[in-house]
Amino acid sequence: MPVTLIKDSLKQQGVRLTRQRQILLDLIDQSGQHLDAERLYQLAREKDPKLNRVTVYRTLKLLKAGGLVDELDLMHHSGDQHYYETRLKQEHAHVICLRCGKIEEFFGEPLKRMREQIQSHFGFQVVLARTEVGGYCSHCQVLRAKEMAAAGGELRSPAKRATRRRRVR
Repeated sequence: MPVTLIKDSLKQQGVRLTRQRQILLDLIDQSGQHLDAERLYQLAREKDPKLNRVTVYRTLKLLKAGGLVDELDLMHHSGDQHYYETRLKQEHAHVICLRCGKIEEFFGEPLKRMREQIQSHFGFQVVLARTEVGGYCSHCQVLRAKEMAAAGGELRSPAKRATRRRRVR
């Protein structure tokens, strides 16, 4: 959802868009990252050193309650933190590397078809869909393969390694 629509929605709800709320909203919308509350607080403090954590949490609660931001857990790749993003017009899936935490967003027809299939199959009116896919990015796949190969050698007992060395000679 574009920030202008969020601002309009807040006004309609009788919520004043303070300078601090504006900073937080802009950071969530324009950072290009999925920010947790602590990171959002740190970035906001760079813009306004007087801003406090309570303001961050209250603003996030207000934006969530108004349906203006989504709270995501992103496969809990970094523990129990929650991440925030403004609601977008187009639904998307989050693709999360379970090793390095890299997050990609996937937009496309398959998501739209899945939504339509769910509605049709269950007679269900989908209002909100969040899709998360966990796996390993190409870089981490290479690293995991190396780790698995190294671990495979370490898992053999000393006696089996000695037997194997004798056979190889």
